[in-house]
Amino acid sequence: MTDHLYFAHANSFPASVYHKMLGALSEHYTVSYTDCIGHDPAYPITDCWPRLVDQTIASVERLGVGPVWAVGHSLGGILVLYAAVRRPDLFKGLAILDSPLFSRWRALTIWFAKRAGFIDRITPGGNTLKRRNCWASTEMVHEYFGRKPMFARFDPDCLWDYARHGTVDDGQGGRQLKFHPTIEHRIYVTLPHDIAHCADNNRVPGIYLAAGEHPVLTARDQHYVRDRLGLTVGSHPGSHLFPLEQPLSTAERIRLAFTAIETGAGVDTSTDRPK
Repeated sequence: MTDHLYFAHANSFPASVYHKMLGALSEHYTVSYTDCIGHDPAYPITDCWPRLVDQTIASVERLGVGPVWAVGHSLGGILVLYAAVRRPDLFKGLAILDSPLFSRWRALTIWFAKRAGFIDRITPGGNTLKRRNCWASTEMVHEYFGRKPMFARFDPDCLWDYARHGTVDDGQGGRQLKFHPTIEHRIYVTLPHDIAHCADNNRVPGIYLAAGEHPVLTARDQHYVRDRLGLTVGSHPGSHLFPLEQPLSTAERIRLAFTAIETGAGVDTSTDRPK
């Protein structure tokens, strides 16, 4: 019987945009996901995302297949970790991809920024409400984002997947973003500052893969992830969006990590541990 894998996406990137990575993983696992986290009114976005964690747990429970492997990118990585701390019985292992699991002092900065009203300045949230949100066709979506440096690094198939699956019909023959910018902004400004409640409480084995270029976590944060959150720490070439830049190698890295966890061999991170 094929193992089940649950995937949780990054903020503003619907899970279906990761089609190439998830397709590679589906050769080894039965893959499930919530396409647009934060869009279900039953699970509103509140500070530190407790209801989004509820949604993650409910989504895994609905599979009815026993413990699953879980992969989370950025936003999604926090959700699967928090869910695993609350319900370790639901998870076999975790792969967390460049998520902002900040150590205590950086988390305190997030808390203060929210209280003082400048959280938009230290997250990408400040730009979300200014983003263009309509195009005449899928081809124009592809052309528009392909000119942007961040998207220009995408695997070509992933860029097309973003144009096709990251947008929906706007009712007038054009395309608009599937992931609502107002929801994206709300997620950014409620970024969790309470990671400390997970310290020494995670019982699910897993790997944290930091981006090779400009990772969201400092070396000190990565030590915290290893020593207090119980995750093996490594890195993967690319930027914060490496799962969409190098989807096949990311999928293979995840598969190898889960195989190592299942066999008890230990996850091989080669030389890319935090210094």
